[in-house]
This record gives sequence, C-alpha cells and structure tokens, in this order.
Amino acid sequence: MKTETARAAGLPLWAAILLAAGAGAILDAGFPDRSWWILAPVGVALMLLALIGRGAWTGLLVGLVAGLSFWLIHISWLTLYLGPVPWLALAGLESIFFAVGLALTAVVLTIGPRVWPSVAGRIGVIPVIVAGLWTAREAISAVWPYGGFSWGRVAMSQSESPFNVLVAWVGMSGLSFVMVWLSALIVQLCREPGLRVDGRAAIAVAAVALLLAFPAWPTLQSGTARIAAVQGASDAGLFARNAPGQILSDHVSATLPLVGEPVDFVVWPENGIDVDPLRSADSARVADYVSRAMDAPLIAGTITLRDGKYYNTSLLWKAGEGAVDMYDKVHPVPFAEYMPDRAFWRPFAPDLIDLVSRDYEIGTRDNVFDVDGILAGIAICFDIADDQLVHEMIDNKAEIILAQTNNADFGRTDESVQQLAIARLRAIEAGRTVVNISTVGTSAIMTPDGKTLDSLPTWEPGAMVQTVPLSTTNTPAMSAGRPLEWFVSGLGLAGLLFCLVAGRRASAPESPRAMPDRARVRKRRRG
Repeated sequence: MKTETARAAGLPLWAAILLAAGAGAILDAGFPDRSWWILAPVGVALMLLALIGRGAWTGLLVGLVAGLSFWLIHISWLTLYLGPVPWLALAGLESIFFAVGLALTAVVLTIGPRVWPSVAGRIGVIPVIVAGLWTAREAISAVWPYGGFSWGRVAMSQSESPFNVLVAWVGMSGLSFVMVWLSALIVQLCREPGLRVDGRAAIAVAAVALLLAFPAWPTLQSGTARIAAVQGASDAGLFARNAPGQILSDHVSATLPLVGEPVDFVVWPENGIDVDPLRSADSARVADYVSRAMDAPLIAGTITLRDGKYYNTSLLWKAGEGAVDMYDKVHPVPFAEYMPDRAFWRPFAPDLIDLVSRDYEIGTRDNVFDVDGILAGIAICFDIADDQLVHEMIDNKAEIILAQTNNADFGRTDESVQQLAIARLRAIEAGRTVVNISTVGTSAIMTPDGKTLDSLPTWEPGAMVQTVPLSTTNTPAMSAGRPLEWFVSGLGLAGLLFCLVAGRRASAPESPRAMPDRARVRKRRRG
C-alpha cells in the first residue's frame, strides 16, 4: 500500500503549476535561437513530473500553463508585424492542444502504476504510452484546423544535437516520440523506489547509448549540381512600402556580380520578384535578362493572378521561353496569407481581419521542377514544415530541395532560425541537399548530413555559389512515410484506452456475492 502511495504521490497543485510554467520556458530554450538542445527533453521531463498524481481536470490546468509558457515565448516573433492579438490567439489555440494532451498523459501517469504492477511493466510500457500521446497531439495540431501549425514539435529542437541522425530512420514525428520516450523513461525510473540508484542510472545510460548508437543513414550521391542562391536583402514584408519592382531590382543587383560563373540554375527566394512576370512585360524582360546573362534557368518566387485567383508561386523561368513550370504554395498560412471563414471571424477583430486583403488559393500542382534534367523539390516558406509535402517531393524523385522563403516580416527574431532548424532536419530526414534561401536570411545550404556548406549574413545582399551533391537515396523515414506517425500515435491512444478500462476494473468494489465466498475461503485456511 505504501509503495502504491509513493508511486502516485505528486506535488501540491500550486507547486505543479509553477513547475509547469518553468518547464515551458525551459523547453523553448531547447529551440533556436538559444539552441540548447539538451534542455528540450529536460523541459518535457519537468512537465511530466508536474503531472504525477494529477487527475484529468487538474492535469488539464497544469498542461494549459505549460503550453502557454512554451508557446507565448516560442512564437513571440508573431507580434512584430501583426501585434499581440494573433499571437495570443495562436498561442492560446496551441496551448489548448497541449493541455488536452497533457491531461490524458496525467491519467496514464496516475493509473499506469496500478495497471502494470511490476517494475518491468511500468518502465517498459508507461514511457511508450506517454511518448505516443505526445506524438499524437503534435500530429493532430500539425494538420488541424485550417491545415494546422506544424511548428514547435520536440523533434525540431534537435537539429544540431547528436540525436539528429535519428530523423533519417524514424522521421520528424518519430524523433519527437523518441525524445519524449527518453524523458518519460527517466521520470519513471525516478518514481521506482524499489530500484537501486545504480540500477536506475544503468538503465538511463543504456537508453541514451542505444539512441546514440544509431549511425547516420548513408546517402549515395547520384550526381552534382552547381547552383547560385541569391539573397537580395529586400524588405519584402507584408506592410513594407516599396516602389513596384524594388524587390526585383534588389535581387538582380545581388545576382549581376555572378555573371560568368558556370551554374546549372539560379534560385531566388519567395517573393523575389514583386511584379508578376506573367502579367508584366517589363518584369518578364528582366527575368529573361537574368536567365540569359547567367546562361541558366531562374527559379524565383512571385505572386501570380490567374483566372481571378491569387497564388503564392514559384516559377521556373528560361530566357526566351518564359515560365516553363510553376508551383503554387500548397500550405498558405491561415490568417496571414488567407482568411478562413472570413465572415465568421471578422466581427471579433475587423481591423486585423481586413489587413489580410487578398486570399491566396491552395495550390494543386506537384512540387518538383525538372531543371534541365535535375529534379528539384520546391518548398515555399512554411511548406518545409509540412511532412506530407516533403514526402510527396521525394516520392516524385526530387534530388535536391529548394526551400524558398521570405522572413522579412519577422525582422531579426527567432523565426528565421527556427525555420532553418526545420530545413536542416529535412536535409537529414530526406537525405537531400537543402537550399534555404530567404529574402533577408537566414539563408544557408545544408548537405544531406545536416552540415552547413555555405550561409549568408542576415539582412545583407549576397549569393551562395556552390557545387552540391544530388541524391536519389530513400531513407527509412521516407520509405516508411506517414504510417510510422500513425503507429506511434496509435500506441499512445491504445495504451490510454487500456489504462482507463483496466484501471476502472482494478478500482471497482467487490460484488456482495463474492465477499462471503472469500470469507469462507479465509475461514477454511485458518482452520
């Protein structure tokens, strides 16, 4: 009885809330800009400690505090161009997901020790369920509502950690699962009074060693490409006051010093052309000039208007031929690039809703360009955080990933380096070179092992000219696809259901008919 009480004992509610608030801030410190990656699993572990002994309702409260603490810090960059209301709204929505996920986790941490009474059962099963529930929460919030917000996942804190090679084996969701499992295992080991200290330490060290023992997935090179990636350092923000053609001019100016360099193609960022060359003869002539002068195709982002609909588009432009291919952004950002359910939301904040004056359509074209025989996967801004889009470009045989983005709205905040961390993990996960090219930075070229081949200072015009490896390697993460995410999420949800059913049976009172039978058995034993 004393052992069970020790297992279920938790902090007073006020202390759990304080711990949860601190844990959210610690979790954020594991992400860029600080990038103290070791603090991410520490933050998760502290959240789990705050949940021990909690029921669903108090777990919900503790989870909400933890979520708000994390999200209000993590996406504070949103206030720079939209102010506090959208920041509070998005942080609040994500914190609700966080709260529900941690409330369910609290149930498992409280009931689990009764359901699995053996030490091996508790250590072996409870951390898996906890990690599965965390992964399920991340997976749902990444796709819903309005396409979701696949930001702030625990995996994204590990882009420069020694655990980053695991993403090629298990994918982004799998890496989140593994890191949370490790945190939950250590918490569960601390809860086991029957284990000696050296036994707990040995299990924890063995778990870490097992994860670190995974080698980097070998990427076979299928060829090389020499590319020029240009950062114009243009203030291409939503509310920037530029003369038409200024952003185009900035990127031309940053490209002209490269004339004479032998390259296979030139890539400009999202919104690198601010006057649509499909509708402007002057803009088309400039794009032609750049392509002809560089003797190479130009891949550049612009806003196109076709059939009365706006698209955030990447164009593959060749001198004398014009746009020979195009990709329209599949994941436009809700409440920024388009306003979902405008009539419903406008009464709540009409001035803010009206700031989004035009709605970009959701693209339907494939996200791979054939650039004179080189297959390039195209990701526009937040596309790089969308698991499905990355899988689609690899399924379509992309040999390199071009991540075009415009970070001007976020100034010098953490947003651009958070996005760069995602791009770095994508390079490892997909086994592809990733060119992350921004209007203002952070711009970098990363090889399939996640190393930085070249980079540019933020808010300075410049170009990266490099010969980069191409690959058609299929990593285990790309081969397994999204079902791996569903599997680990399913483990968590199935484990939760089992806990609820088995826990209810274990705590149910004995039936009146069974009690006399047991009394007779005890009497016979005494006789």
